[in-house]
Amino acid sequence: MKYVALTEEKIEIEPLFAKLINPKYGAINTFTGTIREWTGEVHTEKIRYTAYAEMALKEMERLATSVEEKYDASVVVVHRLGELELSDIAVFIGVSTAHRAESYEASRMIIEELKKYVPIWKEEFDTDKIRWGGSSRHEN
Repeated sequence: MKYVALTEEKIEIEPLFAKLINPKYGAINTFTGTIREWTGEVHTEKIRYTAYAEMALKEMERLATSVEEKYDASVVVVHRLGELELSDIAVFIGVSTAHRAESYEASRMIIEELKKYVPIWKEEFDTDKIRWGGSSRHEN
């Protein structure tokens, strides 16, 4: 089972987590990315995410299918678009597998690949200027 989505609505974790529960699997790993206030010395006020939605969804589907096949997993990937305030959830990733090692590995693979290949752009409104893609001094 896989579920991928882009949304402009607040991401609600509980219904997404429920999609991962399956008696076949004994491990569920989730990653939730939120908007942080500080990246090193850069002070962020808010972030706006935009996407080439059709392509982003295709890439998210491809990534979820790849993880499903590689790890015999269920996968949920939801990314928020629009203007987000500090502490808002920007991305939710969930993976359920038979064992925890695969679940951790698959979750990490999804976030790393999503950041590299899915056409979602971040416009960061900082106290000193607007940055596209965030600060180049920090990756996390």
